[in-house]
Amino acid sequence: MDDRQIIALYNERSEAALSETAKKYGRYCRTIAYNILFNEEDSEECVNDTWMRAWDSIPPQCPERLSAFLGKITRNLALNRYKHNTREKRGGGQTMLVLEELAECVPGADSTEQAVEETLLVEALNGFLAELPAEKRKLFLRRYWYLSSVKEIATDFGLSESNVKMTLLRLRSKLKQTLEKEGIIL
Repeated sequence: MDDRQIIALYNERSEAALSETAKKYGRYCRTIAYNILFNEEDSEECVNDTWMRAWDSIPPQCPERLSAFLGKITRNLALNRYKHNTREKRGGGQTMLVLEELAECVPGADSTEQAVEETLLVEALNGFLAELPAEKRKLFLRRYWYLSSVKEIATDFGLSESNVKMTLLRLRSKLKQTLEKEGIIL
């Protein structure tokens, strides 16, 4: 079933929308959640919450890309769960490492001006990603959107881990320069 048909089921308030969504995007959303949480039960709970958020959001929203819409919901739920789980303790995994890497070139949320500049930041990030060659853009997204480990990325792209690390370092540096050029305060 294609995305338009699934969205039509949501608009009709048919419960079949949930089963079709789970069938088509269950593995995709579980991968996103698991890469953040490294816990099967929490990941499954985030995915189930994703279906409920989609049910509550469609309508009135009508996403152009259902995969991106669901991926964003899953990612946000998983990051919130991660924050909740690590409030008391510091766990391993990629999430803190990835967030620390990006902290060098993306402004923090402490500033009141951050809320106003968020749109500018999104536009600058989209412009930065659009200018990258496809392979570098995929590599960047695998690390900083899907939170894949350097080892996983190296294996999937047929690169050495040191090559992936160096490419990511250069991409972060380029992102920082782009954001500074756009006048985004770091």
